[in-house]
Amino acid sequence: MERFVAGNRAALQDHIRQHQEIHVVMGNEACDLDSTVSALALAYFLAQSSPAPRAAFVPVLNIPRADFALRTETSFLLRDRGIPGASLIFRDEIDLGGLHHAGLLSLTLVDHHVLPCADAALEEAVVEVLDHRPLERPVVPPCQVTVEPVGSCATLVTERILQGPPGVLDRTTAALLHGTILLDCINLSPAAGKVTPRDVACVSLLEERFPELPARDAVFGALQAAKFDVTGLTTEQMLRKDLKVVRLGGEGETEAGSGTRDITVMPRALPSAQTFLLRPGLLQDLEAFCQGRGYAGLVAMTVSFNERHEPTRKLAVYSQQEPLRGTLCRALEEATTPSLLLQLLPSPWASVAAYAQGNAVAARKKVLPILRAALGGLGAAGGPEEEVVPPPTPMNSLVEECPLAQAVPPLCPQDVLERVSRIAVGQPPGSPK
Repeated sequence: MERFVAGNRAALQDHIRQHQEIHVVMGNEACDLDSTVSALALAYFLAQSSPAPRAAFVPVLNIPRADFALRTETSFLLRDRGIPGASLIFRDEIDLGGLHHAGLLSLTLVDHHVLPCADAALEEAVVEVLDHRPLERPVVPPCQVTVEPVGSCATLVTERILQGPPGVLDRTTAALLHGTILLDCINLSPAAGKVTPRDVACVSLLEERFPELPARDAVFGALQAAKFDVTGLTTEQMLRKDLKVVRLGGEGETEAGSGTRDITVMPRALPSAQTFLLRPGLLQDLEAFCQGRGYAGLVAMTVSFNERHEPTRKLAVYSQQEPLRGTLCRALEEATTPSLLLQLLPSPWASVAAYAQGNAVAARKKVLPILRAALGGLGAAGGPEEEVVPPPTPMNSLVEECPLAQAVPPLCPQDVLERVSRIAVGQPPGSPK
């Protein structure tokens, strides 16, 4: 893996010069650990397993390089496993549109299956999708689609690698996949509502293949600490971590950076609410952040986990416009689908309202529709013409409607391990022993 990543840039430049195919593997715009590792591991697997490949297989991180410092858990794990950030290729370092126009691009999407409007022209270059969210719309053949309701896309990549030639899975790739699944599935805790038997089975198989992998608790603890480590980050950088934007007046939801006026934004993965509210110069920072981007207000969510890996969430609502702040607060307080069970907390600032969220399994994806409705938004991102229907709930969500938020399905662990072991040796799941 280390040599593969180190040689990516040279391979890309060489194939552009020789006008040869470039097969890009790319995660979603959030570019979290799951998207990053899934792209790296699948690209590495394709490069190692494709017969006499003429294409260069290039993993691309779907953010500008300048934003990589905000992905603290990702930079921590890659650095820990000997993969320097300088070797990675970021979205602002490769012209996907130009490659597609030149007829050189093939595109595999991991950890998402719908390209944003800005990338609509790239859809015809998509040859494969590997995702763990329900399909939002049909994917046109001949694109190969694998969409399975597991806790981590890295689980699907692990299963794919285990179906391939023996010897492709090396120690570094195994450690990256192992750590990603553990972080995504909250250390395989059923109480968190994300893990499935297939996630458990893949972690067990990785540990069986590489017994020198660190203990699960140690891996999860280190990655969780890195994820919420904002040491050295400014308030502006903290607020940009995995930012979502909701437009006033029914113009839907976008990723960060749209620059549209009158927008409420909602970052996550912030430090504790108390720590955040007491940051020196917080009000000035919030005002500068919102004014600089044309945002009318900001709703921030903090999350932490206890020793049983159960989440605790708090919300902060900021706006200098009292009517808007009141509208947002009332919507959150009075919400019923789901009820957030909010309890008002003391705040040192009149323009900031703070809450403890009693319904801790209602993650950000459940709060965003409440904000959209309060601001007059119509449906998900895509325009006011769309019917007012919330997007399908991802099967790995920390929400009460999600099947995985209940107990783990009653499957025998031995059966699951046997099933995945069959995949590893290339047998169909239903084949005789």
